[in-house]
Amino acid sequence: MGLKEELDKLYLEYNNRNFIHPDPLEFLYNYDNIKDREIAGLVASSLAYGRVAQILKSVSLVLGKMTPGPYIFIKESSPGSLYNQFKDFKHRFTTGSELCCLLTGIKNAIQKYGSLNSCFLEDLKTKDEITGKTTEKNSEETILPAALNFAKKLNAFAEIKCNSLMPSPLGGSAFKRLNLYLRWMVRRDNVDPGGWVDIPESRLIIPLDTHIYRISVKLGFTKRKQADIKTAVEITGALKEFDKNDPVKYDFALTRLGMNKVEEVLLKKFI
Repeated sequence: MGLKEELDKLYLEYNNRNFIHPDPLEFLYNYDNIKDREIAGLVASSLAYGRVAQILKSVSLVLGKMTPGPYIFIKESSPGSLYNQFKDFKHRFTTGSELCCLLTGIKNAIQKYGSLNSCFLEDLKTKDEITGKTTEKNSEETILPAALNFAKKLNAFAEIKCNSLMPSPLGGSAFKRLNLYLRWMVRRDNVDPGGWVDIPESRLIIPLDTHIYRISVKLGFTKRKQADIKTAVEITGALKEFDKNDPVKYDFALTRLGMNKVEEVLLKKFI
């Protein structure tokens, strides 16, 4: 059996919600309405750093306050009321002020565009003013340019930079958390709930963490020494050899192999 067959086998095995916990993705299953889910997903992915137990606790605390649901909560909250709700919040480097900054950015983005999906699409689509036809901008590129602009717009809407919650991929970052958010929102299978429209899976970038990086080096997907955004794009390109339309579908299964420290089951066959 070749590597593609092994990867596809792993995908089918792990494409099951029974393998989700503990993962902040599990919170998104509580929201059938995409207006709620896209907000919950951005909150959950933005806080997805540090110890897993603390991530789940922090995300649960924030979303638990968003009643009757994230969309209505955000819509009806003022910056002042958000601060009063979350002023004592703390998650590692993230303060209550930074969280309020992110939530304010989300609120203002939705006020202007109607949804976070539409906000993102502005930098992924171009519209012919004469025919009204919409086409993809640079359809052969990854989603990175649009993701960068999405982060910039959220920071601009928040009026101050959200620091630990909306990092830039420039420098040493792999932009993991936003790529994770995009995977959750764009892909739709038994693990990723999806809900966003008009964004092709083929342009997603793998959310690069230490597990994926370690496995990718051993499988020859990259020789780069730094786990940054350039490496994430390179690994995604390698995975396109196995599924050009949906390379990031392998992320969840490979991450679980790494987390459980059983990747040798795969690696021993190909190295």
